[in-house]
Amino acid sequence: MFEAASRAYADAGIDDPRKTVDAFVTCEEDFWSGISIFDEFTPDQLGGVYKPVYTITSDGLIGLASAYMKIRTGLFDIVVVEAHSKASEIITLNDIINFAYDPIYNRPLNLNPYFLAGLEATKYLHKIGGSRYHLSLIVEKNKTNALKNPLASYASKITTEDVNKLKPIIEPLNPLDIAQPIDVSIVVVLARSDIAKKFTDRIVWIDGIGWATENPSIENRDWGNAAYARIAANMAYKLADIKNPAREFDMAIVDDKISYKELEHIEALRLTGGKNVLRLLEDGEFNIKGSLPVNPHGGELGVGWALEASGLVAVLEGVYQLRNEAVGRQISAKKIVIQSWRGIPTTTGAVAVLTIDN
Repeated sequence: MFEAASRAYADAGIDDPRKTVDAFVTCEEDFWSGISIFDEFTPDQLGGVYKPVYTITSDGLIGLASAYMKIRTGLFDIVVVEAHSKASEIITLNDIINFAYDPIYNRPLNLNPYFLAGLEATKYLHKIGGSRYHLSLIVEKNKTNALKNPLASYASKITTEDVNKLKPIIEPLNPLDIAQPIDVSIVVVLARSDIAKKFTDRIVWIDGIGWATENPSIENRDWGNAAYARIAANMAYKLADIKNPAREFDMAIVDDKISYKELEHIEALRLTGGKNVLRLLEDGEFNIKGSLPVNPHGGELGVGWALEASGLVAVLEGVYQLRNEAVGRQISAKKIVIQSWRGIPTTTGAVAVLTIDN
């Protein structure tokens, strides 16, 4: 966390965050950290001692929304957002995920927590007319893209045939359909527009941001439709004055913790323009050289699952792309959409629209 903060401050031209930064936001979940009130450990590393430090028990992109709102109040000029994952210290990952299920109706079943992903993947594929082959195309695309990303932990030169050879964990999902955890810390510096111009001429703007939580009950939610992503996108698009999402973005970074979710999220963000999402996938339109590149950095299937830092990993890639610093995977991008999801079994997600001046 200290190293990430130091790099972020150097990049932003901030010499002493104790004198410059007005507030800090840390995104963490005590269940992941294994320590109660873990946010007490973050001010020292961030330079936030004796400063307001706000904890968001959710994904880093929602933490970004919190910082955005703080600045928009006019009470804060500069706000720093931090999110992290120390997944290597977790030895009972599935047990922790199971804590998110209803303690009366679901948790006592003592199932592999990804049973829900298998059920929803089956429902979604049936709805859109998809198959195991389409999931394998996503795995192949993202893991191959990740070969060009030095920050990716699960890059692989793999084919759909290789993916299909594996036995399923939960039908129709096999081990490569589920993103594996990584250790990471991401720190982002946000500032009011006039303040930001004093620090750098490479400003990435948040044009719009939104977040939402759908029905938490797995028995009553609308399976196969990522309503949380649609609602969050509508909020972000309204702020950013996005009228036609399918035509206005140069690329998209969407959550793909589980392979089928990439397609579900693309549809929820209205990025298909009314076209068949499977046909677009088959035709390579979501590849790096396609009409709408999706997850050119490898997504979470290629980079890894960063727990609550997942959204900020996507933001970091967005910054690299907009600044033309994504060596080997660069897209000519001026406006991009980023979407995150907190993971099984939640229905919480966020969407942000990022741009850069011409």
